[in-house]
Amino acid sequence: MPIIICPGIHEPELTVSFIQRCLNKDHTKAVDILIYPGQGYLTLSTFHILHFLCDSFGAPSYRLGNKLESPVIFICFSAGVVGGIGAATGWQLLGGHVQAFIAIDGWGVPLAGNFPIHRLSHDYFTHWTSAYLGLGENNFYAEPAVDHLSMWHSPQSVQGQWVNPSVGFSPPKNYLSASEFLNRLLERYKEK
Repeated sequence: MPIIICPGIHEPELTVSFIQRCLNKDHTKAVDILIYPGQGYLTLSTFHILHFLCDSFGAPSYRLGNKLESPVIFICFSAGVVGGIGAATGWQLLGGHVQAFIAIDGWGVPLAGNFPIHRLSHDYFTHWTSAYLGLGENNFYAEPAVDHLSMWHSPQSVQGQWVNPSVGFSPPKNYLSASEFLNRLLERYKEK
């Protein structure tokens, strides 16, 4: 099960920090983590993200074009949510299987798709104002509020609330770290 990481507009070291500090190694042993390498405004580009996923001339780790039936999970941050949601929809239109889309602080980005969508927000205001643009189930917001980049570089330190739990998936506790929340989601999808 590949996990596609679509970072925002920030230093690449923050994405490395996110993977090292957030993603539970037990859940990611048997998965490929593909980090979209585009920087700056390319993080907004659905076309470039899809090209990255389908590139049959790139390194073997980038080749997903021949693995359309394999379920993928998108984890996108900030501006990467813009390009990521379009790429997830495009991947599905190409015949791919999107198991879930996880938007971390994608404030102001409309989210809709024929796949589960989850939002993580750096404060309650961002959480409830994003609800009008598509919320999905099983979401998280930081409480107390944190700065935007904390959600990406140190999610293990961000405490908050698990909200909108879906039927059949009850959280172990409502108050937890962003990293715990994300790993519970990944655990759930790994079991499917």
